[in-house]
Amino acid sequence: MRHFINFFCVAALLLTGCSQTSHKSSMSSTGAAIEFETIEHDFGTIPFKGDGTYEFVFKSKGEEPLVLKNVKSSCGCTIPEWPKEPISKGKKGTIKVVYNTRVTGSFSKSISVSSNASESPIVLVIKGRVEEEKKDMSAAPALE
Repeated sequence: MRHFINFFCVAALLLTGCSQTSHKSSMSSTGAAIEFETIEHDFGTIPFKGDGTYEFVFKSKGEEPLVLKNVKSSCGCTIPEWPKEPISKGKKGTIKVVYNTRVTGSFSKSISVSSNASESPIVLVIKGRVEEEKKDMSAAPALE
């Protein structure tokens, strides 16, 4: 009898998990959905005042148009720009992120993307290291 009860409990748990998974999948296929080509970018080493710009490319995958409600960075040294108009199914868009490369040292910043997609918010990441400012030694007087 104990084996029968254990079997019944396991079967009930499996059936409950399967029904929740399929429900979630069907929700995302009927609403808006977003798919990024990558959610992380490593700049590597950037020179002081170098180019700290990267564009995250995404595609609208759902049945409804995708609307990016808000895109915000983890600090003021990272500025995001994003499309404000709805993006139709199958169309691509970009989120341009600019990091202030006057801030030296290693960095790892997150950008939170809120939308009408079921998988919202999505967190994007940029990271890298900005070199120290190089001093121009040619203008310095010679030491004797």
